[in-house]
Amino acid sequence: MLSRIGLSIRRWRRRFSRSEWITHLLGLSTSQQSSHAPGLVLIQIDGLAYPELLKALARGRMPFLKRLIRKEHYRLEHMYPGVPSTTPAVQAELFYGVRQAVPAFGFLVHETQKLGRMYDPEVAALVEKRINTQQRDPLLRGGSCYLSLFKAGTKTGEAHFCPADQGWGPALRKASPMTIAVLIITNIWSLFRTAGLIIIELILSVIDCIRGIIAGQNLLKELMFIPTRVAITILTRELCTMGVKVDITRGLPIIYINLLGYDEQSHRRGPKSAFAHWVLKGIDSAIARIWYAAHSSERRHYDVWIFSDHGQEQTLAYEEVNGRSLGDALSEALSSLPSAPQIQPTTIPKKIRFERSRLFGSEWMDKNSVEQETAEGEDTAPTAVAALGPIAMLYNIDLEGSSRADAAKMMVEQAKVPLVLYLEDPNSPASSPVRGWWKDGPIALPADGRKIMGDEHPYPDQAAEDMASLCRHPDSGDFMMYGWCAGMRQPMTFAMENGSHGGSGPNETHAFALMPEDIQPPDSKLGYWRPQDLRSTARAYLRGARPMKVETHKAPQKILRIMTYNVHSCRGLDGKLSPQRIARVIARYRPDVVALQELDVMRKRTGGLDQAERLARLLAMDLHFQPTVSLKEEHYGDAILTHLPAHLIKKGILPGPPAGKGGLFNPAADESRGAVWVEIEANGKTIQVINTHLGLSRAERLRQVDALLGPEWLSNPRCTGERVLLGDFNALPNSAECKRLGGYLRDAQEQAPRHTPKGTFLKVRIDHIFLSAGLNVNKVRVPRTSLTRQASDHLPLIVDIELSTRGKPS
Repeated sequence: MLSRIGLSIRRWRRRFSRSEWITHLLGLSTSQQSSHAPGLVLIQIDGLAYPELLKALARGRMPFLKRLIRKEHYRLEHMYPGVPSTTPAVQAELFYGVRQAVPAFGFLVHETQKLGRMYDPEVAALVEKRINTQQRDPLLRGGSCYLSLFKAGTKTGEAHFCPADQGWGPALRKASPMTIAVLIITNIWSLFRTAGLIIIELILSVIDCIRGIIAGQNLLKELMFIPTRVAITILTRELCTMGVKVDITRGLPIIYINLLGYDEQSHRRGPKSAFAHWVLKGIDSAIARIWYAAHSSERRHYDVWIFSDHGQEQTLAYEEVNGRSLGDALSEALSSLPSAPQIQPTTIPKKIRFERSRLFGSEWMDKNSVEQETAEGEDTAPTAVAALGPIAMLYNIDLEGSSRADAAKMMVEQAKVPLVLYLEDPNSPASSPVRGWWKDGPIALPADGRKIMGDEHPYPDQAAEDMASLCRHPDSGDFMMYGWCAGMRQPMTFAMENGSHGGSGPNETHAFALMPEDIQPPDSKLGYWRPQDLRSTARAYLRGARPMKVETHKAPQKILRIMTYNVHSCRGLDGKLSPQRIARVIARYRPDVVALQELDVMRKRTGGLDQAERLARLLAMDLHFQPTVSLKEEHYGDAILTHLPAHLIKKGILPGPPAGKGGLFNPAADESRGAVWVEIEANGKTIQVINTHLGLSRAERLRQVDALLGPEWLSNPRCTGERVLLGDFNALPNSAECKRLGGYLRDAQEQAPRHTPKGTFLKVRIDHIFLSAGLNVNKVRVPRTSLTRQASDHLPLIVDIELSTRGKPS
């Protein structure tokens, strides 16, 4: 009944869904798979470092993310993005599994010998073409992406605000005026909301502009930053959020969105600035809207994973620190070489940050800079420096007999570059060390990695190995210059910005992943994620493989966690049949013993699946199943799952109702009720666990309670030691059945310290855990999360029991 009511409400909501209207009016394709098929939404917060996220959570900037951690059982994890710590490098590793696809965001393309940036469509397409020759299994196949540099397997029209695609542009241009009018009317509130946010952001941008001018910033740059800031922080965020919600409604298998606002503000004002952290409130709101849309989807069972691609360092511009451009400094430092190179002051324009406006077709914002490059022939200079962020690369330099070590030393001592790396022989094997120079003299990587990374770096060895391998990238320069190394008070950037990333600094290489607790990386021993781990875990999830990598179970030392859960044949209130979702509920709480009721085994109504075996396999637990209804090969009943040493003592059918007292139900048609009894060993203690599901009539339940208390079950001579009776009793705490049980056992919810008993079905208590006197309750939970509310018509009841160190009873 409850499921039917919920499904009716969902159908009516779907008829009035704006996303459904957009899908229909634009003729967008929808998923043809079953509604319980797995789906995944990947939300990337561009540029937000793990430490800055902690600050934002503490200051209340991201209340929804805090709610996910506290209420929805998400776990905040560390993530190492690799070096270079740039969006294209992380996206290539995430989408294709290819590390270090690019040496930096801007570099000299070896095929053309021209400087390119990853916002240039032809450069992005060239890099993706290279990647496709190494890996032909893109993560986003059949899905969509928003603000991605790569299409990553999406079909034409499904990559939005991407250098290589037009998104829904063709569909909108083909739409009739009537269709456009209906789209506007049905989304009028969203349009008003976006317009209001743009106005507010415009006011804040003007205030910020005035403050920047007073602080001595360039007037023209401050004025140009206003439209870019509004476009990136508000317009792209709101448009992409609406687009993701539409794609969720369509049931696309995987959806990726990159939220750029924080990264944009951090480059301009610094990652610790109040304006950068203010933007996080809007990002948090966008994530909340996406999350709720995903968990209300009718076409798929979506999971939402949130992560950042890198962090940012609070930096000082090289030009401001040294009073000259890097090109000028290198030309002067290397002037004593036999053939002194003439290096252009800037070969990557300082206005690179405004190029994000090209996502909206506003090439005019960087037109002068681009034209100047072409006119001066900088892109084809024989000796060139690509200087963007904390990494700079020097190309095509002819030392004419001078050693690379001497050149690197000059760059450090005279040009004041903090760290320079190079290959003594470009044809040397990959195992040979990479040489370099810094303030304390020559170094070799990866051996000296910890020396130049420092003790406070979160990933010193990994960063050093990546820096060494980056020198061998075909697009890397002859010399790799870094704006940070250990011992510096503040990192430097080779661009005109206050926040920077791309190098090996401790913050820029310290990203995060916010994941549901049952989702673990392939190698959890590392203690952090890499983008490639995110990719392989996402692929396993989408294949319907085990969604969790259950760690090796350990025998409980002090606390034994038990759970009882009526799983409603694994069919949720949304009508979706999903044993995998039930397994995820259980896995999030990591019980030692699980008592399940209402399991289907090989029944046609639930697809012929052995739900008991499936759950046991997903959770890596042993199974003891008791069928209460058997029709040929179809079964229905209860089970106990555990990872502890256990053996089955008894399973059987309990008495039915007295003749002629079937209550509201015909006794002949009513299902049988049973129990399953398992003896477990925990911390040297023997515990008897009996799982049951009692009948629907009071008279029947009283007979079943008497049987359970009798010589066949709890009063059986073999039922020694501590005892646990649990399950769905279909009886309230003050009922005669529960009072009768209370004379022999204790109700765990009433024994728990500082706990108010909570309902498990329609807010009433009909699922119970009864304990013998020797078992003390440490904690009780009845988790009411989005997942538990959808997965079944009951909520799980979880009890932590204190285990003493006493030996096994005789």
